[in-house]
Amino acid sequence: MNPWTILITEGLEDQPLRWLQGQAHVVECSSRDPAVLQSHLAAADGLIVRTYTQVNAALLAKAPRLRVVGRAGVGLENIDLQACQARGIEVISTPTANTHAVVEYVFNLIFNLGRPLVNLTSPVPPEAFHRYRKTIRGLEIHGRTLGILGMGRIGTAVGCVAHAFGMNVLYNDLRDVAAKVTFPAQSVAKEDLYRQADILTIHVSHQPGNKHLINAATLALLKPTALLINTSRGEVVDAAALAEALRAGKLAGAALDVHDPEPPGPDYPLWGIQKLIFAPHLAARTQGAMDAMSWVARDVVDYLHRSPGGAPAKHTF
Repeated sequence: MNPWTILITEGLEDQPLRWLQGQAHVVECSSRDPAVLQSHLAAADGLIVRTYTQVNAALLAKAPRLRVVGRAGVGLENIDLQACQARGIEVISTPTANTHAVVEYVFNLIFNLGRPLVNLTSPVPPEAFHRYRKTIRGLEIHGRTLGILGMGRIGTAVGCVAHAFGMNVLYNDLRDVAAKVTFPAQSVAKEDLYRQADILTIHVSHQPGNKHLINAATLALLKPTALLINTSRGEVVDAAALAEALRAGKLAGAALDVHDPEPPGPDYPLWGIQKLIFAPHLAARTQGAMDAMSWVARDVVDYLHRSPGGAPAKHTF
């Protein structure tokens, strides 16, 4: 008999899920059905979540056997780390699983904003064909300045790619990360970053002080030709201020993959705004990244083997 019960609230990819089912008794249960979730928490030794399950003191109080929480993803803002620590519950995540996916997506957004494709699906008259060639002028990023707000793992990887494209890389981070930056890049004050960036890409974490870090005052410092990219956290950008800046032509364009809240309601100020790519949180949604995040299952099982009361390891990775 499998020694543990592991509860999954937001799904895993097929191969990691099948592997986990060979290691433990697995229960799949949506966090959007609190009554059903609560009915399974009492027997859970492990819990695997993604983005929207709120692992807080109230949930933990209903899970007396719980020893480990696995986050199939990077950010831990939906997990109350202090509450878990107070209970002696280990929290495990996959901090490097989606790096390549997010970096590629950032440049996908930049290219879609700055150099959108014209896809002809049927024959057009010669004058229309040549009109496209005469009137469309895309943004060439070589030689432009990329400003990176948050020079952590993903921000650094974005900067490395930008340098390969021949961009001038500026960044701002709360910490001194110069020793970890292996390509030409300059650390500058936030105000200088905003003023000089042709493209500003945001890669900050969820922590106090980051809510509305990009606001009306910040946006006023950007060039009217600048592009803004946010694939980090929705609450970092003041949506109303961004909507006003785009309407007034104070910004050339923006691409947001994250929002506050998710999904945004009908009153969200950015619906229908021109010069905006409005994406539904897709940066990490490649098959490779989803598989890598789902393999948090191995770490959860490994912890259960190693923790007090764990059974001898029987699994192979």
